[in-house]
Amino acid sequence: MTTSSGPKDRYTKGMTVRRSVLGDKHVDRAEANKTDFDIPFQNFITEGAWGTVWAGDHFTKRERSLVTIALLAGLGHYDEVAMHVRASRNTGATAEDIREVMMHVAVYAGVPAANNAIKYVKRELAAMAEEEKAGE
Repeated sequence: MTTSSGPKDRYTKGMTVRRSVLGDKHVDRAEANKTDFDIPFQNFITEGAWGTVWAGDHFTKRERSLVTIALLAGLGHYDEVAMHVRASRNTGATAEDIREVMMHVAVYAGVPAANNAIKYVKRELAAMAEEEKAGE
């Protein structure tokens, strides 16, 4: 179990975990786009989502990735599904894992949610395959 830590520790740990999952390019882009308006929100997600939930030691990054994709798909947050499909190359979740997650989404959150999410998943997996082929 992860012990409680102060906001500065959670922010630092959160940024490390965020970078390991989403990649430096994504995080650098998000950081460069911060404004005075959303700095508190960005700090909140870095400390809470990344520094607490994703930094926990019970689930692996692969497991967290799959749970996250399932929840986002079930809730209809498809741009976030796409982002976490891309992150799967850093978490160890495979295309086969994600396919199984979509089956669970279909059963427990509804076929329309899974069907729409699958469009995003397929698009991202295809783009990732092309990038890999091109050596990116």
